[in-house]
Amino acid sequence: QVQLVESGGGLVQAGGSLRLSCVASGSIFSINAMGWYRQAPGKQREFVAHITSGSITNYADFVKGRFTISRDNAKNTVYLQMNSLKPEDTAVYYCNADLAAVAGWGDYWGQGTQVTVSS
Repeated sequence: QVQLVESGGGLVQAGGSLRLSCVASGSIFSINAMGWYRQAPGKQREFVAHITSGSITNYADFVKGRFTISRDNAKNTVYLQMNSLKPEDTAVYYCNADLAAVAGWGDYWGQGTQVTVSS
C-alpha cells in the first residue's frame, strides 16, 4: 500500500510564504517524477511544478520566480517552497508521484492540503 501525505498548508497573508511537504511511504521500490498540482473552487486541477529523479524541474508560468520545488530522495519527500503568495494561489494543493511499488509502476496522489491566501 502506497501513501502520499501532504502537510504544510494553512492560512497566510498575501506576500507571505508557505512550505509544503509530501512524503511517500509504503512498499516503494523507486520514485521517478514527483510534482504538485492545485485545484481552486470551481476550477479544474492544474499543474504547478514537477521534478524528476535527477532533479530537473519544470514550473507553470504563473509560479515561476515565486515557487521552488525540491526533493529528498533518501526521504521519499518532495517540497514546494511558495513565496510572494497571492490570493489567486488559494487552492487545495495535491502531491503526485510516478513510482514503482509492489503492484508495479503507477501514478499516485495525496489527499491534498489547503492553502488560503488572504488579501
